[in-house]
Amino acid sequence: MWTAWNGKSTSSRSLCPVLWPSPISTGAAARRLSCLRRISRHLDSVFEIRPGAEIAVEIDPRTITLEHVEALAASGLNRASLGVQDFDPRVQETIRRVQSFEQTAQVAVWLRNAGVKGPNLDLMYGLPLQTVESVKRSVDLARTLDPDRIALFGYAHVPWMKRHQALLPEEALTDAVARVEQREAANILLVEAGHVQIGIDHFAKPDDPMARQHKDGRLHRNFQGYTTDEAAVLIGFGTSAIGSLPQGYIQNAPSTVAYREAVRNGRIPVVRGVVLSEDDRLRRTIIERLMCDFSVDLDEVASEFSWNLSDFQPEIDVIDELARDGLVVRNGPTLTIPDEGRALVRNVCAVFDRYLENGTQRHSRAL
Repeated sequence: MWTAWNGKSTSSRSLCPVLWPSPISTGAAARRLSCLRRISRHLDSVFEIRPGAEIAVEIDPRTITLEHVEALAASGLNRASLGVQDFDPRVQETIRRVQSFEQTAQVAVWLRNAGVKGPNLDLMYGLPLQTVESVKRSVDLARTLDPDRIALFGYAHVPWMKRHQALLPEEALTDAVARVEQREAANILLVEAGHVQIGIDHFAKPDDPMARQHKDGRLHRNFQGYTTDEAAVLIGFGTSAIGSLPQGYIQNAPSTVAYREAVRNGRIPVVRGVVLSEDDRLRRTIIERLMCDFSVDLDEVASEFSWNLSDFQPEIDVIDELARDGLVVRNGPTLTIPDEGRALVRNVCAVFDRYLENGTQRHSRAL
């Protein structure tokens, strides 16, 4: 999936499934390199890429080559995110994603030599066989690569959605208490290393654009995660990609065959869309501010959408129940998530999500 947001992309994911190894032959690698160059040339021909635009890509260190890194850099790449998950060999063997620290470090060197920022690293907790100590070792190794940003995701075990996850030994998965301990241990190490904690799962150097916008209260969050982008339009390219417009959301055909045929026949490959109402936009604003700032002024948001604070009374009644449990503090119209409750901020956000009331979908655990 190629996802461009006004010439930018974001590497954040709210759901991070385990990825199986995908070895690539020499011939396949050459074809991919040729395809990459063609795509880059075509994008340059149809879009005006402004100076300073962030062009980012997610990289699997197990399959990338120096030639691919150089081709990406020549195409304007200036930020890269490396998938790591965990550096512990036992964990890697269990999730069938073997990737040595040396592989990751080599790709980081290639990127820096090519003039690409970062790197950004994706780490996970809650994986099978992980312990507090193994997570801390992975964080310590990640820090030696001097990343600009680190995303620390909780593994989402959803085998009913991701069938390959059913192959994982469920008895080796960590329980809720262990997940919290792993998460907190990693958080402490990253903050002690000088990274700014951003939202629920991101860390960045103080001078990174994400840290600066977080400090200024201008950070945003979309369905892909935290982003510095303030554009109102996101255009998704590729199979199953999701786009965001002022009117709502759209999704491309989930089948590669259907997507390709639509494009070849001159049709927009969109198969579904969701129109946003004013109520949707209002609730989205509240949820976004809670997720980004851990605080929101309901009176201020209500005024922006021509609502009255009294319109939130059903939600305020539930919020007051959560406040008694310490998940949120309410001071009149202002809601604030305390430090000790930030890991459960989604529970507070859910109060304002009217689509959850009648939802029947199964989800992963909150932590």
